[in-house]
Amino acid sequence: MTQTSTDAELITASLEDGEAFVQIFDRHFAVISRYLRRRRIRATADELAAEVFATAFARRDTYDPECPNALPWLYGIAANLLRAHARDEQRELTALVRTRVDPIVASADPLASVDEGEVGPAVAAALMMLQPIDRETLLLFAWADLTYEEIAEALELPVGTVKSRLNRARRIARGALAERLAAPREEAVNG
Repeated sequence: MTQTSTDAELITASLEDGEAFVQIFDRHFAVISRYLRRRRIRATADELAAEVFATAFARRDTYDPECPNALPWLYGIAANLLRAHARDEQRELTALVRTRVDPIVASADPLASVDEGEVGPAVAAALMMLQPIDRETLLLFAWADLTYEEIAEALELPVGTVKSRLNRARRIARGALAERLAAPREEAVNG
């Protein structure tokens, strides 16, 4: 197989020769890992990313060869693994709200986030307001840049359900963000 082979062709070939799956890993590991790093600390994200590909390899015989791009399938596996680790995520969001230190932003250029002290915890609090499946849908859209159709494929949902969940998640998150970000300004005015 060549670099120009579709993901479906590589996965099909990997059923006979497992080495063909290495190209799937090479093509998509960085993207999946980056998405998972937005959801978990780096060490956990790297472990989860490796687990995504181990799971994908083990389940490659279930892959739909009609889908040329494996990325939505891989995001679906990642979403399932994240759901399995949902308690950890809830604890991390709670810690972010309490400590006001985002481990992703803290390791980046400090000038990259002007309102780090207000915005990061406010976003975490807004995400905590969402049901886990709505949070997953929103983050696949916002952080992974998946289309409605790709999210539907990743989460094994109808596209209409994805649109409905995104609409609900946006509405709840927008309200929670507005409320959280307005509170410090009101305190400053009234204080």
